[in-house]
Amino acid sequence: MKPEELLQTLMKMQKETKDGTLNWRLDVQTTEGNEKKYTVEEDEKTWMVDECYVSYHCTYRGKEFCLISYEMIKTSGREIHTSNYLFLPPLGVRLFSLETLLPHSIEADAVLVSQVHMLWELLMELVKKQSPQVEFHITEASVNVEDI
Repeated sequence: MKPEELLQTLMKMQKETKDGTLNWRLDVQTTEGNEKKYTVEEDEKTWMVDECYVSYHCTYRGKEFCLISYEMIKTSGREIHTSNYLFLPPLGVRLFSLETLLPHSIEADAVLVSQVHMLWELLMELVKKQSPQVEFHITEASVNVEDI
């Protein structure tokens, strides 16, 4: 699917979700709550790294749909840098692994990333309301101690 097609599809999905006719399963894996973080040295600064994967899964117009987003957030003092990636993996690929997902990446511009973020916000609103439209699962991503 081309990025323009994905953008249009996400806009339609968001509308159908608001209308109450589309149900989702969200699986999130994040390092945000971890006490130990990865760090990297760049630009003569030490950056603390958080990672977050989100799998957006639903049955849309009779077909299974899965979009996985990945966000890397690097923090050094008050500076924050983020990188966002989007993937449309085949149905058998559900691993939260960049190495596995990279062949299924979608070229994501700011508009597409923003649309995914708007979908995230809508689904989080529904989770807060305990809506049966969204099945929500969150797990802590492990940090390999040897990498710290």
